[in-house]
Amino acid sequence: MSMNFNNSETKDNLMRAFAGESQARNRYTFGASQAKNANLHVIEAVFTFTANQEKEHGEIFYNHLKELAGDTIHIDGGYPVDITDSMIQLLRYAQHNEYEEHDDVYSAFGQKASEEGFLAVANSFNQIAKIEKIHGDRFGMFADLLEQNKLFVSDVECDWMCLNCGHIHKGTSAPQICPVCQHNQGFFVRLELAPFTGVI
Repeated sequence: MSMNFNNSETKDNLMRAFAGESQARNRYTFGASQAKNANLHVIEAVFTFTANQEKEHGEIFYNHLKELAGDTIHIDGGYPVDITDSMIQLLRYAQHNEYEEHDDVYSAFGQKASEEGFLAVANSFNQIAKIEKIHGDRFGMFADLLEQNKLFVSDVECDWMCLNCGHIHKGTSAPQICPVCQHNQGFFVRLELAPFTGVI
């Protein structure tokens, strides 16, 4: 039988998760701006795409608190300060934080919610934890590409898509300037990493 929600640890964990997701969304929005300033539109798009998903996670956690509308929940918690001029380090910070949510935080929150009898909340924590793993993998992949100087260069000929106009370029590197829309190389991504281009 469920315990009283107002006296539960799950209530506090939901607010911790909402705070964490809200901060992650802002950090990724800041990261997107930093990437834009560095002419790395593809990294900007990755940060923005992930920020939008974090907003949805925050809303899911927040909606579980609906019965406490009008109340104030006081929590403690630790949250990261991910400030650096290095785009690689920024991606590594994001990767670490996403893995921490997957490996430790949300699994523990899900277990506690289950123990306290809040199965719908436990399901949200467990399902979102899986998504955070995907986020971490994605940030890590782009950090690897930058570290290896392969974000716009490939060992073999491949297709590159301009994320601005959709032009496809074949070669071992993305063009410095898109021949169609004149946007810079930062808008190019390997075709297999471009949105909505997978083969069915």
